[in-house]
Amino acid sequence: MIRIELDEPTLARTRIATSPLWEVMTSLYVLKRHPGEAPWPYTGWARHARRVLAEVPETAPARLLTADDRTPDFLTPVPPSPAPTLAEELAVLRATPAEVIAEQIPRYHDPDDLPDWLRPFVTERPAALDRLADGIQAYWDAAIAPWWPVMRAALDEEVLHRARALAADGPDALLADLHERVRWEEPVLTLVKPLEQSFRAVDKRLLLIPLIFSRGALACSSDHPEIVAVSYQARGAVVLAEGEPTPTAGAPGTDRLAVLVGRRRAQVLRALARPATTAGLAATLGLAPSTVSEHLAALLAAGVVHRRRVGRRVLYGLEPAGLALVTLIGTDQATASA
Repeated sequence: MIRIELDEPTLARTRIATSPLWEVMTSLYVLKRHPGEAPWPYTGWARHARRVLAEVPETAPARLLTADDRTPDFLTPVPPSPAPTLAEELAVLRATPAEVIAEQIPRYHDPDDLPDWLRPFVTERPAALDRLADGIQAYWDAAIAPWWPVMRAALDEEVLHRARALAADGPDALLADLHERVRWEEPVLTLVKPLEQSFRAVDKRLLLIPLIFSRGALACSSDHPEIVAVSYQARGAVVLAEGEPTPTAGAPGTDRLAVLVGRRRAQVLRALARPATTAGLAATLGLAPSTVSEHLAALLAAGVVHRRRVGRRVLYGLEPAGLALVTLIGTDQATASA
């Protein structure tokens, strides 16, 4: 767990921003944490991205972003504006001052015993930063740019939704409904992940960064002197699957599960590989909660999902029959539009 204690000024300065650079980082974590088949809706995209990394040597430096589970924040600086382009973020990365690197590295590694991948950022800083930025750009161009228009549309809707909530109900309500793996119990914001870390944010600004690829990792940046940045899973990650070519019924790669139960219900079934709430499913799939509730009711009636209360939350999960549907009938999902 990462526990962040927020004082009142920090909480009051809560803002939202998108970040193509953080999308790059967390997309690489999706690949790293799923060395075999990535889960839906990342499956088809992940196959493409692995080919890119294997066949485009210019992308190799981008892998440094996931060289360690705790890398210095200067490698993925906080967004310089609410909606920066990748070029703007890479310009910040390329211009990272030597004193920032010297200040951050001791928080993660012994300066006298640096890992080989990190040492060049100290000994040949401008060249190392340029290589990393060029590698990120090459990876972005080949692995993410084809999906970026639909990703950006989903992120714009997410930011608008959260901004309205922030304006109408304040940061407390916003944080309480951010994501299932982000918990808010004033004054502590908790990120549910294996890493154990606690710190206080005093007189800073909380920056929330919605990411399509945040299933790869919940990210937290605390090295900036004025900003604490926290990423979370944006609504609408399903656009990665919907951006793939749509197969013809009966052709190789046909989504048989969608043919059997319908495309949206197939999406709900696959998303329930991990138990989730109605709101969580709606956020992941980019659907209205009422639409998700309608599909869940039908799947409950069919006996392929179950409904259980855990504390204040109601979680839905797959019954053995539902798991069989996804595993046996839905095996062609990776090449389908889902």
